Amino acid sequence: MEAFVRGLPKAELHVHLEGTLEPEMMFEMARRNRVPLRFGSVEEVQAAYEFSDLQSFLDIYYDGAEVLRTEQDFFDLTYAYLEKVVRDGVRRAEVFFDPQTHTERGIPFEAVVSGISRALAAGRTKLDISSGLIMCFLRHMSAESAHETLEQALPYRELLLGVGLDSSEVGNPPEKFDAVFAQARRAGMLVVAHAGEEGPPEYIWGALDTLHARRVDHGVRSEEDADLLIRLVEERVPLTMCPLSNVKLRVFPTLNDHNLKRLLDRGLVVTVNSDDPAYFGGYVGENYLAVARALKLSRDDLALLARNSFEAAFLRVEERRVFLAELDEYVAAH
Repeated sequence: MEAFVRGLPKAELHVHLEGTLEPEMMFEMARRNRVPLRFGSVEEVQAAYEFSDLQSFLDIYYDGAEVLRTEQDFFDLTYAYLEKVVRDGVRRAEVFFDPQTHTERGIPFEAVVSGISRALAAGRTKLDISSGLIMCFLRHMSAESAHETLEQALPYRELLLGVGLDSSEVGNPPEKFDAVFAQARRAGMLVVAHAGEEGPPEYIWGALDTLHARRVDHGVRSEEDADLLIRLVEERVPLTMCPLSNVKLRVFPTLNDHNLKRLLDRGLVVTVNSDDPAYFGGYVGENYLAVARALKLSRDDLALLARNSFEAAFLRVEERRVFLAELDEYVAAH
């Protein structure tokens, strides 16, 4: 099973680059940038990765991001992620980054986006991994701050696949960001949004109807609304689920309780992703393996999850066809 999962061609559509900052790299960057850390060792950092909810995770997440200062830091972070996931069979990665986390600390927008983009380009040529970059707005910050961030991003429009919405969900509904997402759509950016992780199903409706999201990130609470489930099936709206993250943040008590298999069987376009793998105990391969074991997924289920990931990716028609053919060939050979 593990060999099958690792080699299975797949796309990852929900990963935060800042959430791939491993403790070892955190300490390395802290040393070279002379940034003091409140942790004394790698083991102490790892021991702190016990979270009671989304906010308790975000507190440590933003602490860790403090070490990211230069364009080279963002290059190194991104390329290290790509090197890891190619070993998990990832052929396409559509990655998130949070510019406000950095520009609020005085880091130039250009340093962030240029470092990430250079690494993605290097990944395409050296690792043969297709990629796209999605800029997320922090929903706990103001709509005005999101507008300022979009203005900073527009000169780099050709480097950005789309925009998303992340960070603290409860109390920050999608409607808060209606205007800035409308502006992003006018600029030709594709839209995704976190919704229905800790927030209610109404936030998923808002992501679809107000922000015009093409994908819903997480979306696990869609199961609470029968009409919403019907819509998600009929419109084939993808859900980018992150099982290990959901358990670590206590959205589900255990992986055995996760609704991924139920929603997959209902006909929803469910995908498996890693979210913030350095903090939540595994990259995309570990997430596939964990749900396969906990929910007793068959090889057909796993192949369907991989197929869904390519169907949900923002790919050109010919590129999607190539990846799906590669997937079919792999499954037939196994």
